[in-house]
Amino acid sequence: MTSSSLRLPGEDPATPEGLARFNTLRDSAARAVLHEVCASSAWGSKILAQRPFATAEALFLASDAATAELTADDLAEAMAGHPPIGRPKPGDPTSSREQRGMAGASEELKVEMLELNLAYQERFGHVFLICATGATGEQMRDAMKARIINTPERERELVRVELGRINRIRLDIVVAAVAEQGE
Repeated sequence: MTSSSLRLPGEDPATPEGLARFNTLRDSAARAVLHEVCASSAWGSKILAQRPFATAEALFLASDAATAELTADDLAEAMAGHPPIGRPKPGDPTSSREQRGMAGASEELKVEMLELNLAYQERFGHVFLICATGATGEQMRDAMKARIINTPERERELVRVELGRINRIRLDIVVAAVAEQGE
């Protein structure tokens, strides 16, 4: 299948191939891709309903709007798809890549992160969510220490911001993807 055959009638030929591919996936395949980006079914449904996207920026803006509209239950569903910092899901290249900053962490830092994760989960009832891409283990630890004193309301809004950042990074990977999959 050629790049031009992926394009929708009237679609800009500058549309990234990964976005063109995403636009043409069956709904079930697109929903699966979106679930890998964000585990919130409400978020995925909102994005799916707006296809096709003419540009990556249109997709990112739709993601931002859908993230802003998530209810507390939707946020909980989204966070359930994220492993604790320092413990990426075995066999999951996405969480391993995103948490790369913890890969070379000292045993002391790993123990401290485990303790902080448990304290955070006890206080807020969910995993600590941070856009870990490019962050060192120490930066993630310091962010958790700073955020653990937040009110639940303040922390929920910070979680929403971090989720939006994570979603954009993951969607950017979808947009850049050129491998044929999920047809």
